[in-house]
Amino acid sequence: MKSQDRALALYRTMARIRAFENAAEEASRGGVSAFGAALSNDVRVRGPLHLSTGQEAVPAGVCINLANEDLITSTHRGHGHTLAKGASMEKMMCELFGRATGFNGGKGGSMHIADFSVGMLGANGVVAAGIPIAVGAAHALKVQAKKSIVACFFGDGAINRGPFLEGLNWAKVHELPVLFVCEDNRWSATTSTEAMTAGAGPLARAKAIGIAGAEVDGNDVLAVDLAASKLINEIRKGKGPKFLHAITYRFKGHVSVDPATYRDGEEVARALANDPIKVFVRNCGLKKEELEKIQKQTHEEVANALRVAAAAPWPDKGGAYTDIQDAGSGQWT
Repeated sequence: MKSQDRALALYRTMARIRAFENAAEEASRGGVSAFGAALSNDVRVRGPLHLSTGQEAVPAGVCINLANEDLITSTHRGHGHTLAKGASMEKMMCELFGRATGFNGGKGGSMHIADFSVGMLGANGVVAAGIPIAVGAAHALKVQAKKSIVACFFGDGAINRGPFLEGLNWAKVHELPVLFVCEDNRWSATTSTEAMTAGAGPLARAKAIGIAGAEVDGNDVLAVDLAASKLINEIRKGKGPKFLHAITYRFKGHVSVDPATYRDGEEVARALANDPIKVFVRNCGLKKEELEKIQKQTHEEVANALRVAAAAPWPDKGGAYTDIQDAGSGQWT
């Protein structure tokens, strides 16, 4: 991909993620008139909504280096990862609306988005739970002698949970093809990560287990792309797992209805001034017309996704008894 084409592709991905998150946030409150698809109050996002607004550069910069056959695991804040991996915006909006045509038939909602067709193994409502899933998938790839790799996205809060140590240790012991991506947005739910994480942080912990990596400005999509490219090339050469520590910031509260008043206003103002999309526009050197064209296309795509989701059918009631684990008791028959 030519450098200009690559820059435009990175911008397009970030713009699509930002537009989707903005629309989903408005829809969760009952209205999306800004996208030309005003909805009635009874048509809205169902269930909790964890936005990744402000973190767009990380999934964009990582996933541009992945093939369709490569796999990813995500977090409860996974819309951006899903879009960056190539999943359908329409299907994801339908899932958020609880409709039958969503990725999971409207059953999973925002925190359980999955699309195996593009290698997206699933978002996850349990902090750090995507790590052992990614490691298991990477081990399966190695056993099958496949050339694909796994990118495992998780937040800074996940590094204080057991699956982090267990997952990284297993990946290193077996030299598995997995890139661990820590999206360090500096807040673990409503608590500053700095106040609850001892030591030198994520990358130092990875290196202590023998996993090399890099720390990068997670708001600079070109820097993320460059760092991810180098690490992924090493993984593809059979040099075992690698670690990318991307320092970013989430603009919104923990969930869409959280005003985040526990955060310092000056801190938030500094973060907004370092908006990854604005930083890219200032420094990319691309023509204004090209960027505006992408914005227009993205706006139209989101508006269409909203219209499709609002008109999509509800799941059949009988579906409540499918896609569930049979514990052998016969209670569902």
